[in-house]
Amino acid sequence: MVGKPIPGRRTAAREGDAVVLLIGLRINHFWAVHQWLPVMLAMVRMLGELARDPGRGLLGRVLLTASPRTYYVVQYWESKEKLYAYASSPEMLHHGVWSQVNRKERAGKLRQHVGLWHETYVAPEGSYESIYFDMPEFGLGAASGTVPVERRGRYAKDRFAHRSGSGTS
Repeated sequence: MVGKPIPGRRTAAREGDAVVLLIGLRINHFWAVHQWLPVMLAMVRMLGELARDPGRGLLGRVLLTASPRTYYVVQYWESKEKLYAYASSPEMLHHGVWSQVNRKERAGKLRQHVGLWHETYVAPEGSYESIYFDMPEFGLGAASGTVPVERRGRYAKDRFAHRSGSGTS
């Protein structure tokens, strides 16, 4: 985590829907470095591409590992439309990388050396909440900024009830 802890209780300042993409890879055969390393490096390059152009819609991300074999990124997006636009844009790295993965798969060259996965969730406003206690900004809070918890409600049920433009819940 980057940054110093912010004292007290805070909550994500996100207004509107929250779009969360979990995306990752699993190394199925460690010895097949020539298969999984390019995929891992492509993921890093795509994150760099998105960081250089905030208008594409990526608000923030958290890099994680579940085991020595499994790596993933939790990404927070402005909207599913911006996520789709990035993924399908021929000018962006994702489009070319995914085309290459598809070609290798059809040619039988991936041979199950590396696994790829993603899950996307759209959480409508009012169906997510957060709390960060003596934490640096993290997760959705890092992606959207944080506000004192009192602005959204001391209890989870109050934060779930918050609506944009309503002031307090």
